[in-house]
Amino acid sequence: MIEVHELTKEFERADGSRLVAVDHLSFSVGAGEVYGLLGPNGAGKTTTLRMIMGLLAPTSGYATVDDFRTNDDVAEVRRRIGLVQAGTGMYQWLTVHEMLSFFADLYGVDESVAEERLARLVKLLEMGSYEHRRCSTLSTGERQRVNLARALIHDPPVMLLDEPTTGIDVLGSQVVVEYVRYLRECGKAVIVSTHRLDEAERLCDRYGLVNKGQMAISGTLAELLARTETTNLVDAFLKVSHTGQALLSAGAGEADA
Repeated sequence: MIEVHELTKEFERADGSRLVAVDHLSFSVGAGEVYGLLGPNGAGKTTTLRMIMGLLAPTSGYATVDDFRTNDDVAEVRRRIGLVQAGTGMYQWLTVHEMLSFFADLYGVDESVAEERLARLVKLLEMGSYEHRRCSTLSTGERQRVNLARALIHDPPVMLLDEPTTGIDVLGSQVVVEYVRYLRECGKAVIVSTHRLDEAERLCDRYGLVNKGQMAISGTLAELLARTETTNLVDAFLKVSHTGQALLSAGAGEADA
């Protein structure tokens, strides 16, 4: 469903030097799989997601979504992606129902299908008490639930979640966990990009630990812990952050695509 092959992005600084934000990154995500793209702020995670969506042109390499290459078929790629991002704006004077219906219409979803899907998402995300309230009146947690529903209203096969728990409390984070479980059950290919490694352990089937734009190491949790000789994902990443180049040189880093 998602293939990332040697994806690289360089930016030119004001002084003329080059900043390599993403450096020959490769991985794949299958249907019904949740892949954790992990790393500290500035590691290149969001830049990678933007290239997958076709919002940024890569310096080299490519990504495909459902066999459509993002460099060449941007419109088809975006039809197949749902994006959940912290701080996504809303139409403040629309009700939740109106806004979700509006996005369904933008994606060309038939009205009867949209209403059925909207009702299912309202139930799934427990939004019934504020479905007909204006978005301007919603709390941070309620807004995040609306964002989760908006990303699914056109039933895309691929979901990208960029720091989905930022700014929400423990109860809100649990909603995200249940939402990701639902995506897996529906057979979606999911990328969760986050620096919150403890939450990633609850969400993901496989992981890619990114350090300074490079894939330092990837695999299942059991594989990562065995390679790093640690007992949890946080310690594994801390160890990779200091020895990532050595791991790559030794062949412990995995290019999944």
